[in-house]
Amino acid sequence: MQETLRRRCRFTTRALSSALALTSLTVAFQTHAETTLYVANVGGSNEQLYRQKVIPPFEKAHDVKIVYVAGNSSDTLAKLQAQKGHQQINVAVMDDGPMYQAMQLGLCAKVDEAPVMKDLYPLARLGPTAVGVGMVATGIGYNEEAFKKLGLPAPDSWQVLTDKRLKGKLGVPPITNTYGLHTLVMLARMNGGGEKNIDPGFNTMTKQVAPDVLSWAPTPGEMDGLMQAGDVIIAPYGSGRAVALQNTGFPLKFVYPKEGGVALQVAACSLAENAQPKLSQEFVQYLLSPEVQAMQAQAIGLGPVNKTVKLTPDVAARVPYGPDQVNKLTAMDWTTINQHRTEWTERWNRSVER
Repeated sequence: MQETLRRRCRFTTRALSSALALTSLTVAFQTHAETTLYVANVGGSNEQLYRQKVIPPFEKAHDVKIVYVAGNSSDTLAKLQAQKGHQQINVAVMDDGPMYQAMQLGLCAKVDEAPVMKDLYPLARLGPTAVGVGMVATGIGYNEEAFKKLGLPAPDSWQVLTDKRLKGKLGVPPITNTYGLHTLVMLARMNGGGEKNIDPGFNTMTKQVAPDVLSWAPTPGEMDGLMQAGDVIIAPYGSGRAVALQNTGFPLKFVYPKEGGVALQVAACSLAENAQPKLSQEFVQYLLSPEVQAMQAQAIGLGPVNKTVKLTPDVAARVPYGPDQVNKLTAMDWTTINQHRTEWTERWNRSVER
C-alpha cells in the first residue's frame, strides 16, 4: 500500500513538473509571439515586393513578425492622425508630400544616426524625423518620332510647355496630380517666384500654357493613352511612368529639364509613441541598405537614395541613378505647399482648367 502511494506520488510529481514546464513554454511562446512590427505602405507591386523579398530576411534576422498595413499615402496619414496617442503602426512609408505633413504634426520620431545614413544623397534627408528611401523624378516626356516629323528640337527645359508650336498637342496633369503640382511650382520658380510666391506660376500656366493644352488628364494611365493615340505628344511625366510606356515599344523620351527635374521621394519614419522604437529604427535603416535599395530599383522603379548602390545598366536606365542624374533633381518645399494646397487647388479650378 505504501509502495503504491509512493509510486502515485512520484507520478503526480512528474506530471506536475511536466505541466509546469509546458505552461512555461506556452508563456514563453506567447511572449515571443507578441514581438510584432506594423509597417504601413502602399499596396500593389510594393506590397508584393515587401512580402516576398524585403520582409522575410528582416523577420529572420531580428526574430520579429511584420504585419504589412496596405493603403495609399493619404490613407496612412489619416490612420496615423486617428491613432495619435495610441499608435498601432510602428513604421510608416509614404510619398514625400504626406510625409512632410506627418512630420509637421509631430507624428514621427527623430531618425537615429547609423552608418548607412552617411551613404545617402543629401536630398534624402527630409528632416530630423523622416528619410527618403527611394525616388522617382518628374520631368518632361515627349514622343520622339512626332517631334522629328514636325521638325521640332528635343526639349531640354520646362519652358517648352509655352511653345506655341505645340498648341493642341500638349497634355498637362491637373494640380491634384503630383506631376501637375510640380509643373506649377517649376513655372513659378522660372519666373521669379516659387512655393512662397506662386503667382508667377499661375500667370504662366493661365496665360501661356493653358490655351494650348489639349487635355488635363488626371491620371498617368489616361495620359499614356493620349500619347499612344498620338493626340498628345508632350507632357510633364514621371520617370517611372515613362519607363512603363517605353516598355510597350512606344517612342517616349524622358528628359530631366535643365532647370531641374523634381524629386518625388518615398519616405519612411519611425512613429513617435512607438511600442517598438528600436526595431522601427532598424527597419528604416534596413530599407536604406544597398540590398533593399537595389531590389526596389529593379522591382518597382524606385531610384536609390544610397550612393553606394550598384545597378545593372538595364535597371539604371529606368530610374534616377548616380550623382549626375540625382544632382539634376530639385526638392519641393512641402511645408509651404501643404499650407496652401487647398487654396491653390481652388484657384486652379477657377483660373486654369476652365
